[in-house]
Amino acid sequence: MQTLILLKPDAVERGLVGAILKRFEEKGLQIVRMKMLCFTPELAQQHYAEHVSKPFYPALKQYITSGPVVAAVLDGVEAVAVVRQLVGPTNGIEAPPGTIRGDYSLSNQRNLVHASDSPESAEREIKIFFG
Repeated sequence: MQTLILLKPDAVERGLVGAILKRFEEKGLQIVRMKMLCFTPELAQQHYAEHVSKPFYPALKQYITSGPVVAAVLDGVEAVAVVRQLVGPTNGIEAPPGTIRGDYSLSNQRNLVHASDSPESAEREIKIFFG
């Protein structure tokens, strides 16, 4: 099974890309595709389509387009569920120690990592970033 992760601008800016990717690899997931890119407003709208009408979307778009992002496809048994557990809850303050957000984030918005929330989302998102 495959899933998509995005290491967001704060992860890149803080130099955490290697440390975060290492956590996934140490768990037994394999990186099968990876690239660095910058979100355009159009890509943000496509990726976050379900959030475009929500009040927090303008701030989300501003943040995700503010710097480079690393997109990666991870492969492994139950990859979607395993990645979601490793990443932890959206709000870094609420994320328990031992999760990526619990160890590295203090924010709800600047939370380092996007992880697909279902196999269907993973399939859709992988197509967006890797065709």
